[in-house]
This record gives sequence, C-alpha cells and structure tokens, in this order.
Amino acid sequence: MMEERTCDLLVRNARQLITLRSSEPGPRCGRAMEDLGVVEDGAVAVRTGRIVAVGVTDDVLSEVALSPGCIEIDASGKIVLPGFVDAHTHPIFVGSRDDEFELRIKGATYQEIARRGGGIRATVRKVRQASKQELFEAALPRLDRMLEHGTTTIEAKSGYGLSTEDEIKMLEVVRDLQESHPVDLVPTFLGAHEVPDEYRGKKPEYIELILHEMIPAVAERELAEFCDVFCEEEVFDVEESKLILTAAREAGLEVKLHADELSPFGGAELAAELEALSADHLVAVSDQGIMALKSQGVIAVLLPGTTFSLGCRQYAPARRMITTEVPVALATDMNPGSCRTESMAIIITLACVMMRLTPAEAIAAATLNGACAVAREGAIGSLDIGKKGDIVIWDMPRYSYLPYHFGVNFVEMVIKDGKVVVDKRNKN
Repeated sequence: MMEERTCDLLVRNARQLITLRSSEPGPRCGRAMEDLGVVEDGAVAVRTGRIVAVGVTDDVLSEVALSPGCIEIDASGKIVLPGFVDAHTHPIFVGSRDDEFELRIKGATYQEIARRGGGIRATVRKVRQASKQELFEAALPRLDRMLEHGTTTIEAKSGYGLSTEDEIKMLEVVRDLQESHPVDLVPTFLGAHEVPDEYRGKKPEYIELILHEMIPAVAERELAEFCDVFCEEEVFDVEESKLILTAAREAGLEVKLHADELSPFGGAELAAELEALSADHLVAVSDQGIMALKSQGVIAVLLPGTTFSLGCRQYAPARRMITTEVPVALATDMNPGSCRTESMAIIITLACVMMRLTPAEAIAAATLNGACAVAREGAIGSLDIGKKGDIVIWDMPRYSYLPYHFGVNFVEMVIKDGKVVVDKRNKN
C-alpha cells in the first residue's frame, strides 16, 4: 500500500493550482466554464507519469510519501495549470506564405489569393516536393515552441498532400513525431482540404479518389483517428462533405468539420446531423446552426487567431454559444497561411478581447474542453487523480493575468507525463 502512495514528482505551494476537476464527465458548458477548481496553496503529486494526489499542499503531503530521488518543485507565487490541448493544428508543412500575408495587408482577400493558385494549394506544391525527413525536421521546432508555450497535446491534420501518397506521407510524419517528441499528437486525415491543381474542374473525380483510395489507405494503415473536411463554398459543399465523412466513419474514423468559416453554409447543421465530435471555425454560423450543435453536444472549436491574422472584423459568436450551452474549445489553427502562431496564450487573449470570453472560460476552453474535442478527456485537460502528469508552471500571480499580459511567454516549467521537459529556471 505504501508504494501506491508514493510520488516521484511533487509540485507544491502554488499560489493558484487550476485543477478543472469535476464530478461530471465531458466538456464544461455555460456557467460551468467559470469553475476552474482553483486551489490556493495547491500541490499535485505524480507517480510514473500519472497524478496520484491533488489539493492543498499540506493535505497532499499527508497523503503521499516522496520516493527516493523524488523531484520537488516549489511553485510559490506561481500559478499551475494543466497543459494546453490545442485541438486544431496543421503542423506538417515546409515553406512560408508571408507573401500572402503582405498581399492581404494590401487588400487581397483569402479567396482571391486562393483563386490565383495561392493559399492551401501553394503549400501543397511544396509538401509534395519534400521528403518525409524534411517534413519531420521542419515540424520539430514548431512542436518545441508549442511545448515552450505550455501546450502538451495537439491535434495534427494532414491536408497539404492531396494525393494518396502525399497524405500518407504527412500522416506517417505525424506518427513519427508522436514517437519521438514530448508533445502528444492526435492524427486527423484532411484529404478534403482543397481540390489540388490536377483536379481543378474535376472535383467529382477527386472526391472519388478520397472515397475509394485515400480513406481506405489511411484506415488500413491506422494512421488517423479522425477525418475532417473543409465544408465551405468553393471547396466542398454540404452533400460532398457528408459523403466523405460518412465513408470515413464506415472505415472506422471519427469525424470533424471545418464549418461555416466564411459563410453560414450549413456546416454546423451537418456536424450535428453526423454527430461529429467537433465543428471548427464557425465564424459565420447561424442561430439554427448553434442550436443544432447544442442539440447533439458537438464541440465548437473556435480559432480567433485565424480571424485576427486574416484581418477580419467578425469573430465567432462565442458568447451566444456559451449562453446556449454549446461546449466551446479554443485552438491555434497553427498553419502556414492564415494563422502562423504556436502560442495558445495569444489565442486566449484574443478570445477574451475579441469574443468576450472571461479568463476562466478561455482557460477551460483551452484545456479540458480541448481535451474533449480530441477525445482525450479521460487522460488530459485537468489535474485529477489518474490523469497524465501534464503540468505547466506560470510565473504570474493569478490565472486572470494570463490573457491580460499578452505577447510575452510566462511559462517557467513544463512537465509532460510526469517529466520536466522545459525548465527556464535552469537556463544555464
């Protein structure tokens, strides 16, 4: 019994320990998003990568014994959070599209650039020319930066290959990164991200390729857990998206959607109809779409960094969603074209300032609700007994300071699976 009550890592004396512990399973909705489970003078104990005790420091110390060589971390004056869960990213690419950023500043729209052959298809051409090793090496520093900014789990999409060979290549890179980097990657197949150059004007033929070649190849190799589709005007319409996602589910993949980003296109309603795990973007979602999401418990993954980077004025109606008790998560949408950031803290600031989330709501959306959006809430997203020891120590006095003091990385230490992987206290 004594061995079961030992710990090999202890974080103690936190000014605020943000646990997000709850007796209710699933994502936080409505007013529950304000309850972060804050413990003053808090501690969390970990053994072999899993949390074994959480609470007030004195109580935790009375519950567990420190094993020989236990790592003790004094978090006095700091706040301690679960690792961020970034539930929508596109981290596998090479090259840059800063030229498109400049074009947008000069007045070109995202859609105009795409019609000229830029946008997603520009990255596709570069990814097709890159080897697996080149893609792997290009992704590593992005994951390093994510980790340094407090993110310990990401959802990682393909979608810059748009051929069977290159989509497989991207997903194999995701698998290799998962095996070699501390950040956990949840793989998503996004072959329906755009219509590639060679299929322009022949979209039905490309859809046939997705249905009869790409999806079976991905499923057979067990390279993805989810299938996503960019459901939008000029990309894949509602019926086309439904066809692809239905085939993916039949092959054993769960489904997600890029939905209603540019217009109220019916993507949210389709997500509800298919009982998708999440619908992402939702900038232009209709009131009917919001009610549909609520009715089926679909998680709304909101991406304010993309709206900001594109210079758009309209943000997703987060307050309406929260009032309606739609579960809301936040993510970076980190990608080479429309949102080039690895910082979830910046996303939290944008969510608070531009979408009027409270700091507590935004933190819940970036942790527990993000975990729910990638079907990992049983293991991550909160500091609770039995969950992974994914813990971040921030050099700030209160959790509300996080969105308030923006543009600076206040992460002091990152613990992944009970091991210290970032330590800015010991820079030398």
